[in-house]
Amino acid sequence: MALQVGTKAPDFKLFNTEKKEVSLSDFAGKTVVLNFFPAAFTGVCTAQMCGLRDDYSFYNNLNCVVLGCSSDSPFTLGKFKAEQNLEFDLLSDYNHEVNKAYDVYEPVWILNMHGPAKRSAFIIDGNGIIQYSEQMANAGEQVNFAAMRAVMEKM
Repeated sequence: MALQVGTKAPDFKLFNTEKKEVSLSDFAGKTVVLNFFPAAFTGVCTAQMCGLRDDYSFYNNLNCVVLGCSSDSPFTLGKFKAEQNLEFDLLSDYNHEVNKAYDVYEPVWILNMHGPAKRSAFIIDGNGIIQYSEQMANAGEQVNFAAMRAVMEKM
């Protein structure tokens, strides 16, 4: 079960597609929209990241930071980011440390693959407290963008 609303969000340090380390603490004072996805270039994951892309102006107008996080390598994520024209950082949790910290680790996924993140979404306020938490039981289900926007509008 993913970390719940009211919980302090674990800090992390991961590489983005430009091979730069990015930490949650880098965004202290800002709201962070953090979406975990199992694998780049898969249908529902592409739709999830493109949903964030398509709503990027909404988040940007609220001065939020949007981050995508996957167990893919920074190199794979770089190609995915370019092909999908994503304006936000994609972070590589290649060693599964962050998806474990957020309790979204998938022990066994398709084709007996181990360790990708379960599809999930978190909104973390400027004080590092989780204000929205959603984890999909089925990787084929999409996160609820409307519910995320509703929470953001109330913050």
